[in-house]
Amino acid sequence: MKKKVITALLCATMAIGMMAGCGSGKGSDQGGNAKYKVGICQLVQHPALDAATEGFKEAMEKELGKDNVSFDEQNAAGDSATCATIANSFVSQKVDLIMANATASVSASASATADIPIVGTSVTDYGTALGIKKWTGKSGTNVTGTSDLAPLDQQAQMLNELFPDAKTVGIIYCSAEANSKYQVDTITPYLEKMGYTVKSFTFSDSNDVASVTKTACDSSDVLYIPTDNVAANCAENINNVAVQAKTPIVAGEEGICKGCGVATLSISYKDLGYKTGEMAAKILKEGTKPGEMEIETADTVTKEYNKALCDKLGVKVPEDYKEIKAD
Repeated sequence: MKKKVITALLCATMAIGMMAGCGSGKGSDQGGNAKYKVGICQLVQHPALDAATEGFKEAMEKELGKDNVSFDEQNAAGDSATCATIANSFVSQKVDLIMANATASVSASASATADIPIVGTSVTDYGTALGIKKWTGKSGTNVTGTSDLAPLDQQAQMLNELFPDAKTVGIIYCSAEANSKYQVDTITPYLEKMGYTVKSFTFSDSNDVASVTKTACDSSDVLYIPTDNVAANCAENINNVAVQAKTPIVAGEEGICKGCGVATLSISYKDLGYKTGEMAAKILKEGTKPGEMEIETADTVTKEYNKALCDKLGVKVPEDYKEIKAD
């Protein structure tokens, strides 16, 4: 009888240990330091998102210790469905936290889990990304993060500063990106108040970027491109068309401006990613609830210009603009 009781106790102890080991990706080293596994879902590879991921990892390694955090870094190659597959794989792995880089990644991750903490970055508007109509600055869910939205009123002012004599502004963006439409809807009234005639031109994916850009150039004095992942990935194609048409482009962020723009009011995506990493570390170390954390934004914005394109198109910029250095 005593033997049976001891055997039962041993089995119960083993079962509890196995359950504890399976409940989280978090373990500990011999010194008792917590070990964390973080899944990173990045929508597409381009300079802005890459910089945000780099900054995130730097902050996490600094805050948690390089040996105490590991990353499973996945890229969806611009496909929203792949974001969902990646997010579901992170849930299956029981990672301790998901970093979702770009709007589609945040939406997919939020759909995949309501329990694992999610920190987003490179997202324009979280209300749009999460389908929350009455947005208050906090999600109230397992999601928080940083927004890459530069002040759109200041972007409109910059366009007006560079092209005061222009009559028509064409805005091109991907119709599949909800946050791009949000930016377009926000900046259009600012531009119209300045006296511009504004028209939007949308492309569905990379296949029709060139034709849509050509149409926009034919009917516009200057183009504006918001922070848009598909546009960023197709900047070279856009540039080829716009330069031939001699139509200057004002871009929503530095990566697009490097590829096809003359100027931008931009943030540092690496700094934004770093701030995201600090938020994530606070969640893991201090147990802060994501839903109670305000969405944060970049601390500063900078007027920048693409010297090569400005010279080619004859665009003069004021002295307070910073030249974008080539990679």
